[in-house]
Amino acid sequence: MAQPEPKKPADTGDFRVAGLSSRAPTRFSLRPDDAGRAQIARELDITGIRKLSFEGQIAPLGKRGWRLSATLGATVVQACVVTLAPVVTRIDEEVTRTYVPPEQIRLPEEGSEVEMPEDDTTEPLGDVISARAAMVEALTLALPLYPRAEGAELGEAVFTEGGAAPLRDDDLKPFAGLAGLRDKLDGKE
Repeated sequence: MAQPEPKKPADTGDFRVAGLSSRAPTRFSLRPDDAGRAQIARELDITGIRKLSFEGQIAPLGKRGWRLSATLGATVVQACVVTLAPVVTRIDEEVTRTYVPPEQIRLPEEGSEVEMPEDDTTEPLGDVISARAAMVEALTLALPLYPRAEGAELGEAVFTEGGAAPLRDDDLKPFAGLAGLRDKLDGKE
């Protein structure tokens, strides 16, 4: 009986940095099968992923850095935040990640406050560049936060104690009564 062939980097999406060509880009194309898409959907806590592709290249950047450039294409299914009905969303994103040696990344002092850097695509370079991890991260960031089915409305919830007048959304608008107050002060009423 023949042994199954070991998976190549192009199949798993993991590329050993030492094995990458320093003269030419290394191309890849990830298209997870049904089981792979189902596992990613579980990781992201969504209903499902109908289609998923991540195609691009890893190219040398300077003497010790690498740049991953790819196109993410996906059709995902999420539950509507109002009705829980399935909501299908098409995602098409350009993805760029830059991998540099850790010493080139300025880390904040422990316990200090820092602002989010403008360039959030730079990551520390390890022994392996994972195109799969970049794909899952890009998909996570591209998912709609609050998917809604067409025509789904949240409506207005009114809660109050017995005998009290309910407080409605319009009552909470701080500038709603200013026009009436202005008119009253101008003597129009």
